[in-house]
Amino acid sequence: MTQHSRRRLLFGGAAIGTGVLLAACTSNEQQTPTEAQTKAADGGGNAEPGKQVTVGFSAPAADHGWIAAITNNARAQAAAYSDVEFKTVEAGADAAAQRAALSTLISQKPDVIVLLPHDGKELNSFGLEAMQAGIPVVNLDRAFPDAKAYRLQIKGDNYGMGVSAATFIVEQLKAKGVSNPVIAEIAGMDELELTQERTKGFNDTLAQHGFRVANRRAARFTVDSGQQETSQLLQALPKIDAIWNHDDDQGIGVLAAISQANRNEFFMVGGAGSKKAMEDIQADNTVLKATVTYSPSMASSAISLARLIGQGRGMSDLVELQVPKEIILASETITKENASDYLKLGF
Repeated sequence: MTQHSRRRLLFGGAAIGTGVLLAACTSNEQQTPTEAQTKAADGGGNAEPGKQVTVGFSAPAADHGWIAAITNNARAQAAAYSDVEFKTVEAGADAAAQRAALSTLISQKPDVIVLLPHDGKELNSFGLEAMQAGIPVVNLDRAFPDAKAYRLQIKGDNYGMGVSAATFIVEQLKAKGVSNPVIAEIAGMDELELTQERTKGFNDTLAQHGFRVANRRAARFTVDSGQQETSQLLQALPKIDAIWNHDDDQGIGVLAAISQANRNEFFMVGGAGSKKAMEDIQADNTVLKATVTYSPSMASSAISLARLIGQGRGMSDLVELQVPKEIILASETITKENASDYLKLGF
């Protein structure tokens, strides 16, 4: 099922209902509830204490700022509820190791499992197994292809990231009167569906305005790979008008390569919304002029919704009696003008 054919419930920067909060992203060390998270858990309505719920959780190792924020947000949100027991299992080095650890978790019979898989396609069979065992699965970020493998899927709008990035680039280029621009793209891991969706949103939106990508490189969501791929891209293109980099963590390496090459004839848009990227945008002293959000606050919402699923409750502000099947967070554009509003969400 494509993103276009799915019914979407978009989460913006504000909470929906009293029990669901898109909480501020945390640093890699923070594991206690933020003030906003605690208020959400004390706010009445859905947040009123209910049946005790055990939420199992698994996500890849925190070797990336965004992934670290996912785990920390989930842990902090769980700690904000007196009726939630949070049980984590190691994800291991790959999908096979995560699958083995999750099989052990099934035997412990938690009420709900929240899972950010190494790879959604490879972990699809686990989702099916858990659901068949009567344990609802909240699939976080990396989608299972089979809708029967999850009770709820919550993720960022990858296609929308590409749309937002391209829209900003088109607006800036048209304002400058550039009619035949050279546009480059530094993607993330190409084997992941989320990367493919981001690129499709980017290409589709550029094409609507008669633009296209002149050169595209796929990095690995790491600083080193971002620097390496950008160096090669800069050598291939002696003149560039705009670059979209999918990920702000690898963007540190992207900016390093740009600085080393002494190139500044273009502007750049980032992706995800890291604190460092927002600070650079505010300072306005690099080519980075905007970033499009893909907030790890989705993990906080996943825990809140897993709790409601485990308690057999719905979202108090919706007419429906159950938590929706799918939630996609909107991708917003952060610029110098609004960066101060988003800094608290930076990871």
